[in-house]
Amino acid sequence: MSAARDDGGDLTHLGESGEARMVDVGGKAETFRRALARGRIRMAPDTLERIVAGDAPKGDVLGTARLAGIQAGKRTGELIPLCHVIPGASISVSLEADPELPGIVVLAEASVTGRTGVEMEALVAAAVALLTVYDMAKALERGMVLEDVRLVSKEGGRSGVWAADDASEGSSEPGPTGGR
Repeated sequence: MSAARDDGGDLTHLGESGEARMVDVGGKAETFRRALARGRIRMAPDTLERIVAGDAPKGDVLGTARLAGIQAGKRTGELIPLCHVIPGASISVSLEADPELPGIVVLAEASVTGRTGVEMEALVAAAVALLTVYDMAKALERGMVLEDVRLVSKEGGRSGVWAADDASEGSSEPGPTGGR
């Protein structure tokens, strides 16, 4: 297992005694940062049809999941112990039906001009959007499977641009853009 290190070669989230600690990002330069995360939930074709038709017992599954993902992304610092709260972060979530899966694919994007990255915000937004789909549709099907929640790309900060090796395979989502 590898751990992130600061400029001094020390583990960034460990104190002198080995205890977990928050990293001080106050001295970092503010740069534009952006992250994309993706995930999916597989389900029976008739469950997907009912969700798309707006015929789920709890109402608008996709709209509710989109809003839940946005809300969760904004609250990442409250949910994940060593994540910073990032004021002003922009979170967007899109959900699309995929009859081939069958199921729903979520794409979450987080961006901010700040001192720390937004990878966790994008991942939390995607995961909670999928969990909300499950919650909203569990009366139709309890065997839905959440899978493949992952970071697709990130940009900004000292480490620059990163994209998953297969980020564009079989996908129409936009990839990272450089130079911002």
